[in-house]
Amino acid sequence: RAPAGSSTASVAGMEELLSRSVPPLPPYETKEKAPPPAELRSAEFLRYYRALEAGPPRAELLTRLARDFGVDHGRVAEFSAKVLQAREQQRELGALLQAEDRLRYYLNPQYRGLFQHLGRLEGGLRFLVELRGDLVEGLATKAVDGPHVKEMNGVLKNMLSEWFSTGFLNLERVTWQSPCEVLQKISDSEAVHPVRNWVDMKRRVGSYRRCYFFSHCAIPGEPLIVLHVALTSDISSSIQAIVKEVPPLETEDTDKITTAIFYSISLTQQGLQGVELGTYLIKRVVKELQKELPQIKAFSTLSPIPGFTKWLVGLLSSKTKELERNELFTESEWQEISEITGDSTTEMLKKLLNNNEWVRSEKLVKVLHSPFMRLCAWYLYGEKHRGYALNPVANFHLQNGSVMWRINWMADTSPRGIASSCGMMVNYRYFLEDTASNSAAYRGTKQIKASEQVLSLVSQFQRNSKL
Repeated sequence: RAPAGSSTASVAGMEELLSRSVPPLPPYETKEKAPPPAELRSAEFLRYYRALEAGPPRAELLTRLARDFGVDHGRVAEFSAKVLQAREQQRELGALLQAEDRLRYYLNPQYRGLFQHLGRLEGGLRFLVELRGDLVEGLATKAVDGPHVKEMNGVLKNMLSEWFSTGFLNLERVTWQSPCEVLQKISDSEAVHPVRNWVDMKRRVGSYRRCYFFSHCAIPGEPLIVLHVALTSDISSSIQAIVKEVPPLETEDTDKITTAIFYSISLTQQGLQGVELGTYLIKRVVKELQKELPQIKAFSTLSPIPGFTKWLVGLLSSKTKELERNELFTESEWQEISEITGDSTTEMLKKLLNNNEWVRSEKLVKVLHSPFMRLCAWYLYGEKHRGYALNPVANFHLQNGSVMWRINWMADTSPRGIASSCGMMVNYRYFLEDTASNSAAYRGTKQIKASEQVLSLVSQFQRNSKL
């Protein structure tokens, strides 16, 4: 057990460390002539932080750093007043610009200086990505909280976005000949379709497959974000055909390849969440594939629909409270469902969705096909968050300028696929000549480009289901 009073001692030690290692903001006049970076002190911070246990001790340090070493609010108020004064007195433009520059300078939080020094250390960038990973996780679990910590997370994210911009990133292809530790990391970080074993991994980097990742020049050989591609003759409607075990001996026949399917993109570092890497990776891989296989004409994803089942169960719950009858299904659909299950309550359907049992009944799979397809189309196309697609995967690909092209029934029959999206998947199609205009339309006017199939399912939903 820790001796009594040790937590007080550790808090005092923390405060002393922070006041030593966080450089003060130099006066505005000497900002260009600031003393050389306090590298020894930031190295001491790095060592101290890594020696702390994950969880509460690190959360405590991050909270103190955010709260006690942020922006000097007094200075900000003082220079805001000077900016207003320069405007009101209509002084010459130079005076106004200088007042604004001073204000901008004092809006910098003090801990930003520490992050800058850390970024210059050998291994410092990797450390900052780890530290932000702890921040992201802490905010998600409420281990760290409050406006100061959220602000610090935003500041660090913006700094990492600059440090991890495309000029510093290298595109690398993974093959079975790649170093063992790289293959292991790619396998461990696969977030969409877990890798079962080495045979499975060999298949995913073998013939008719490509796997690429971005690494950073300061962290060479370390996969930051990974993209898996299947090379096919048509747009895939089922993930089983892509990740099933096939003998990896088959040699590639390039005449059979006309289509590239992006079936998995995974960030390997939690600390880079929100840093725009995925968009750039897809663009770079498209260029790479066009160079290697110029005959490829179609680029599409086969994407999961995380959150659909949860949304549907929530919808069934809210409808049950409002009405005795449920209005998501037509009269005849509801009758067929009741006949198969021998139960005409929404509770029964919710139970079947929660335990995946419905998939065991061929009859039920057949009856639910039509209503679930139109509900899924509405979830992807009609459900919004601040005017953009609620589903995060949809929002990502639509921002990149893709078209919501086809919803596929029973496309992922793995327990995970059934549990998260009732087994459905969606193709987002990239028409290269239209991606820029589609992206601008979606980002600007929140307009979703979708195919006839999707729009037809949406209108069926609007006719048959009342929300």
